[in-house]
Amino acid sequence: MPSHARARLVAASVGLALLLPAGAAGAATTAGSVEGSPGSRGIGDPYYADYGNGGYDVEHYNIQDSYVPRTDRLRGTTWIRARTTQALSRFDLDFVLPVRSVHVNDQPATFRQGEHELVVTPSRPLREGQAMTVRVTYSGVPSKVRSEGASPWIRTADGAVAAGKPEIAAWWYPSNDHPRDKATYDVRVTVAKRLEAVGNGILVSHRARRGHRTWHWRESDPMAPYLAFFVVGQLDITRTRVDGVPVVTAVAPGGRREGRYAAAAIARTPEVVAFGSRELGRYPFGSMGGVAPAVGSRFAVESQTRPVYARGLWRGGPSVYPVVHAIAHQWFGASVSLDTWRDVWLSEGFASYLEWRWSERHGEGTGRQLFEAAWDDHAADRAFWRTAVGDPGPHHESDVAVLDRGAMTLQALRTRIGGPAFFSVLRAWATQHRHDAASTADFVALAEEESGEDLGSFFDAWIYARQRPATTEANGFPRGFDARPARPAPASWAQISRTHRALAGLEAR
Repeated sequence: MPSHARARLVAASVGLALLLPAGAAGAATTAGSVEGSPGSRGIGDPYYADYGNGGYDVEHYNIQDSYVPRTDRLRGTTWIRARTTQALSRFDLDFVLPVRSVHVNDQPATFRQGEHELVVTPSRPLREGQAMTVRVTYSGVPSKVRSEGASPWIRTADGAVAAGKPEIAAWWYPSNDHPRDKATYDVRVTVAKRLEAVGNGILVSHRARRGHRTWHWRESDPMAPYLAFFVVGQLDITRTRVDGVPVVTAVAPGGRREGRYAAAAIARTPEVVAFGSRELGRYPFGSMGGVAPAVGSRFAVESQTRPVYARGLWRGGPSVYPVVHAIAHQWFGASVSLDTWRDVWLSEGFASYLEWRWSERHGEGTGRQLFEAAWDDHAADRAFWRTAVGDPGPHHESDVAVLDRGAMTLQALRTRIGGPAFFSVLRAWATQHRHDAASTADFVALAEEESGEDLGSFFDAWIYARQRPATTEANGFPRGFDARPARPAPASWAQISRTHRALAGLEAR
C-alpha cells in the first residue's frame, strides 16, 4: 500500500491504535495452515544489506519505553501493526537490545537474535495480505551495544539522545528500519518526574505518577524509522502555535554562548518553515520545532517535525544556517524519503541548496556566487571530486562532497535549464513524492520532463563522474566561467561551509 494511502487509513483509526492490544489483528487469521516462506533479511538496499526486511509493510508503531539515565537502562514494549506482502513462515525485525518475549497475533512466537536482526517465527504461518500485530518486550543498555561497527546512542549528563542517521531505531525499538517503509507512531517515554522527554509530532499528554512522568508523542504523518527520536534530560520547553501549527522547542539550559546561539537559531524555526513553504510548497507536517540537548559535539539530525541539534554547531558563532539545513530536510529526506541510501544526495544536496536559496533571499550571496565559492574552495581537493555523490558509498551519507557537490549540481541544473523550469522541478518533486520514497532516476526523469531536455550526460558529469565536471554550458556553467575575475566569497559561505564541515565530521566533535 502506498505511504500516502496508508497514512489516510491510519489517521482514520488512530484512536483504536493507541493501546493496540496484542490480539487486535488475530481475528484476521483464517483457519487452516499456510505454508509460507521466510521474509528476506533485508529490504534490498545496496549499501546496508540487512536494513529493513522483506515480507511485510508496517502501518503503525506503538512504543512504550522507560529510561533511567543513571544506569542507561531502557525497558520497553513495542506493538507493531503491519500487513504481510507474502505468505510468511518467519520474518525479521531490526533490533539490537536483548528481547524477552515476542507475540504475533496474541500468540507466543519463537525468536532468535543476531547482531542486528530479530528473527521471529510465529506459531502458525501468515498468509499473504494478512494483518498482523507483533508485540516485542525488551530491556537493555543501549550505550553498551555496538552493531556492525555502529553505536549511535548518545548519553548526556542527565539523559540521552536517541537520534541518528542512517541508524538509531534498532537501539530503542524494533522496526522495519528503512526509509522505504514509513508508518505512523505513538511513542510513550517514562522518565523520572524531574526530567523531560521530547519526541516527534504532537504532545498528547505528560502524566505524572509515583515520581515518574510519561510523555506521549504522536506523529500521524508517515515517518521513516530512523527519523523517530526521543531526547531525555533537563530541557526548557516552549510551546506555541504559528498559523495554527503547534511549535515545540526544547533547549537544555547552560551551554554558555553556544547554548544561547542555539536557542536563538532554533527560535527562528517558524520563519524558516515559512521560507521553505514559499520555495517548495506547503509544509508537509502537522507540527514543527527543534531540540538542542546538552551535547557539545557537532551534528544535526533531521528528525521528523523536530530536528535535533548539538550545540557545538554554534561554536563558531551565531548562525541560522544549521536550522535552514535541517528544516529543508523536512521536505527532502523526511517527506520525500530515499528509495535507497545510495540516493542520499537527494536529501543532503537538496537541503544544502536550500541554504543557498536562503542566502540569496536574504542578500548574503546569490546561488551563482556560492557556486563559484564552492568551486574555488574545493579546486585542489582531489578526494572531494573523487566522490560520486550519486553513489558515495556506505557510511558516507554526510560527506562534505555530498552536501556541497550536491548543492552545486542543483545550481548547475538551474543554469542549464533556466530558473522557471528549475524551480518548477523542485516544487513538483516535493509535491509528487510527498510522504513517499523516490530515487535519483525519478528525479532525473522529472527534470527532463519539466525542461524538455536530455540531461543524462549532465547528471553523469555532476553526480556519477569521479572527477571535476568540464566547465561547459552543457554542464551548467555560465558562459565565460573560466575567465571570470577573482572575487571574494559571499558573506554566507563561511557559515554554510562551517556547518557542512561539522556535519561531515571534518571538524572536531
